[in-house]
Amino acid sequence: MKKIILIFSIFFLLIFTTFIKNATKEIEKNIFIKKENIRELRTKYDLVLLDYNYLSSPKRLVKFQDLLFDDEFQNYGYEKIQKIIFFSDRVLFQTDNLK
Repeated sequence: MKKIILIFSIFFLLIFTTFIKNATKEIEKNIFIKKENIRELRTKYDLVLLDYNYLSSPKRLVKFQDLLFDDEFQNYGYEKIQKIIFFSDRVLFQTDNLK
């Protein structure tokens, strides 16, 4: 009787250990996937932050405008723009003065 209980206990512990090991592998796999996703999102965040800080400061944009485009742009206040028309090669802002 003691042998049967001992064999049954060992068998039960082996089965239990197998289930625990498989569950642990699955959890580790999910943790790895989450860490990879976080790493990718951090990289994207760093690039977006760099883009925001480096390119989108108003002084920097005005400097690029002066450097690259000379007098191609006209400044309009957003309250003056009544209609925006999109063409395939350009965008037209219709204001009070352009009717």
